[in-house]
Amino acid sequence: MLNKFPLWKNLMVIVIVAVAAVYALPNLYGEDFAVQVSATRTTTVDTQVLGRVEDRLQEINIEPKSVVLEDGQLLVRLNSDSEQLRAREALLQELGTDYVVALNLAPATPDWLEALGASPMKLGLDLRGGVHFLMEVDMNEAMRKILGQMRDTVRADLREERIRYTSVERDGNGLQIRLRTADDFQAAMRYLDGAYDGYTLIDDEAAQQLTLRMTEAKLKETQDYAISQNVTILRNRVNELGVAEPLVQRQGADRIVVQLPGVQDTARAKEILGATATLEFRMVDDENSIRDAEMGRVPFGSELYPNRNGGNVLLKEDVILTGDHIVNATSGFDENQRPQVSITLDGAGGDKMSLATRDAIGKPMATLFIEFKATGERNAEGNIIFERKEEVINVATIQARLGSSFRITGLDSVQEAQNLALLLRAGALIAPIQIVEERTVGPSLGQENIDMGMQAIIWGFVLVLAFMVMYYKKFGMVANLALATNLVLIVGVMSMIPGATLTLPGMAGIVLTVGMAVDANVLIFERIREEIKAKRSPQQAIHHGYDSALSTIADANVTTLIAAIILFAIGTGPIKGFAVTLAIGIVTSMFTAIVGTRAVINAIWGGKRIDKLSV
Repeated sequence: MLNKFPLWKNLMVIVIVAVAAVYALPNLYGEDFAVQVSATRTTTVDTQVLGRVEDRLQEINIEPKSVVLEDGQLLVRLNSDSEQLRAREALLQELGTDYVVALNLAPATPDWLEALGASPMKLGLDLRGGVHFLMEVDMNEAMRKILGQMRDTVRADLREERIRYTSVERDGNGLQIRLRTADDFQAAMRYLDGAYDGYTLIDDEAAQQLTLRMTEAKLKETQDYAISQNVTILRNRVNELGVAEPLVQRQGADRIVVQLPGVQDTARAKEILGATATLEFRMVDDENSIRDAEMGRVPFGSELYPNRNGGNVLLKEDVILTGDHIVNATSGFDENQRPQVSITLDGAGGDKMSLATRDAIGKPMATLFIEFKATGERNAEGNIIFERKEEVINVATIQARLGSSFRITGLDSVQEAQNLALLLRAGALIAPIQIVEERTVGPSLGQENIDMGMQAIIWGFVLVLAFMVMYYKKFGMVANLALATNLVLIVGVMSMIPGATLTLPGMAGIVLTVGMAVDANVLIFERIREEIKAKRSPQQAIHHGYDSALSTIADANVTTLIAAIILFAIGTGPIKGFAVTLAIGIVTSMFTAIVGTRAVINAIWGGKRIDKLSV
């Protein structure tokens, strides 16, 4: 019998639509104003913290909707935005810098939907409001730092092998090693040949010189590592800023996108995200004359640096420790009420510090502060020029063997101590970055974007509904049902995809999909009309109408889908948002227009003796 779906096919349509409807439902429940409390790397959020939060809220007469501890985070739901701001300030005072207290908008999804894993779509910056930064990484400095670490490794290895060298210095994308004697040259060749993955050895026996050169694969791996490390550290800094649901991701070869929903104070965000401060701990060279060094006669193995308190300090070239090993840093005051930063190292850092200070009791150790600032200019290669600022902020005599905990002083202000502690907790950028693009979207503008986007979708939807009913009568009503189902499917799929974000261009993609979704039904219905004019029976007209139009519909939609995939692959932020909703809309509209409407038409008209169709 013509135009009858088997039971399994009808059930498939019902199940798909039902699942999409369930996962689209959370978008109808809105959001609660909330404060989110999470731990830093050295603390945990537990029931004790929960009790402190509840007690503090009670003290300031705030009755929260709920306080829930889940997955190591505490979520406090509140009744208004004014309560949200008061609660955050109070909890910041109560918990201090050991915890991150962030403003948030928590979905008001019922428990039974959450149990199914259903959650509303995430809104992009243009709909929620906040700050957008596009940052460029200085790859030259990244290579300098990575090769500097490699240089220290090669020096240490050569000393351990008792191979004497004159110098080990950077040479482009490699290291140039000058040996003292012919025997040292031969020994170094035997040892270094194949010793380091990703490096090729070039020898110059006449000059008693070897060069370790990075391979192209190693160079790309090193650059990728620099970008990925900066992305990780920027995420840590965003967490320290207390921003909920931020976006930090790589874009292109040397750029990073940072989006901070809900943040309106761009000055503080730029200060923390763009800062490249780090520390190096080195021994002071007290065996050579500082005066000779200031006159240009810097001894081999030492370097001259300015002292923040005036004058200069001669430091050993070898770095005891860098900020990479710092796991926690808190600001405070010493016994004389001067700003200080207390530092905690990881296990490897503690071992290095302990080994370096074991035989150095009574000797001075310096803390070298390094910062990069963009000059606003670019070099011939088009890279941003950064000014490197280095100064000694503290020189202290080692009184006892140091371990994983110690403190640094010599800071100018409490604010400097707080900022330095924050940066050290979050980690030092592997290379400096420059903000090349900045956009701020206010929350009122974000809501206006949502309202205007919804109006566009609703008006487009209503006009298409009216046209289809007027032109195709009852079959038009079936197409309208498919169109409404298509919107549910798009929202449901967007809500199910982890990381999918609805942006204003994404809403434009939905509007476009609303207009395109009925194209397939127009083709089918026009073909059915042609079959009826050719004197076929209504059942045959329906059957041939769908079958004949299928190839045309598939060709048109597949080509558009390919265009959407290309837009997503090569596009950036807003273009990706448009491409995602367009691609999802194409797939769901094909399902609803071909399978969905066929199921409904088969259920109403299929397998029956009818004389004419309302099409």
